[in-house]
Amino acid sequence: MSLSTAEDDSSSEIHLPRDIDWEMLDKSKFFFLGAALFSGVTVFLYPVVVMKTRQQVALKDTSCFKMATSILNKEGYRGFYRGFGTSIAGTIPARALYMGTLEITKCNVGYFANIHLGLPEASASTIANAVAGLSASIAAQLVWTPIDVVSQRLMVQGGECEAMSSANGLRKYNGGIDAFKKIILSDGLRGLYRGFGISILTYAPSNALWWASYSTAHRWIWSSFGCYSYSKKNETENGSIVYGTDSKFVLGVQALSASMASGASALLTMPLDTVKTRLQVIEGEESGHKRKPTVFQTARSLVQLGGLGACYRGFAPRWASMSMSATTMITTYEFLKRLSAKNQESVPFMRVN
Repeated sequence: MSLSTAEDDSSSEIHLPRDIDWEMLDKSKFFFLGAALFSGVTVFLYPVVVMKTRQQVALKDTSCFKMATSILNKEGYRGFYRGFGTSIAGTIPARALYMGTLEITKCNVGYFANIHLGLPEASASTIANAVAGLSASIAAQLVWTPIDVVSQRLMVQGGECEAMSSANGLRKYNGGIDAFKKIILSDGLRGLYRGFGISILTYAPSNALWWASYSTAHRWIWSSFGCYSYSKKNETENGSIVYGTDSKFVLGVQALSASMASGASALLTMPLDTVKTRLQVIEGEESGHKRKPTVFQTARSLVQLGGLGACYRGFAPRWASMSMSATTMITTYEFLKRLSAKNQESVPFMRVN
């Protein structure tokens, strides 16, 4: 995901931060610090996810500002954190599974594509990132889907959602454990994995697209603007000048690349995410003991309700959530990998002011 060392004709060396791969990581430190850092990220972004979920299942279109004001006035700040305990309990193991799968796959696929298939480093990196994102998403959904089902149903309880709950026949839950019990009693284990298929269809391509886009954008920004970040580090004994790059510029490149990747991913996968949320929250409860609706039936009823625009309800908070999450995630993730390197002296140079 970063450019490697290069030398020019004047024997000046440009050192940019290289990627820290799986073999370079202290695994226990990587997972422990990762759980702590990403739990903090979840706390920061959770209110946006609550608003996005409520917009997607609302009976009528509601603006983000109106939704936020309503939650604040009728439920207080706690309304923005409904279902948070359940979500954070599932996020920790899911994130560990995601990170482990991502790094192992990226390392192995990148090596195979570059060495055995003879692809250029840039192409091999893009392919490795895409395959790693796809694999990590599928693995993590084994944990995330049940957590999504429970936490989303808790998110839509309270405030204006009470009227919606009555209209749609949604059950009332007294916390995450109560929701788990009631879902298993009424629908069995399959109830916790409601929407698993469409979750894979939503998040797996989204992750593959995001990581591939991030890798491409990251390299393009470095190749276009990286020369403006070089700063003299020192001189070697043979007279060559060694250059490094400023940490603020590295952070900016990561954030911009993440935002660009998030925009493309959110736009292409939003309709599937809306159908998935309604399938997991409203449709499953409306049906009672009737035959559960299919993905196609859920999508058709959504379009009949509000046209194609209904598929993009909650797009603004989802885009904002994805951008903030991706920017925070990738900068935190790169920072985490640097902290978790087995040999800190081997971590590539990055000057910090």
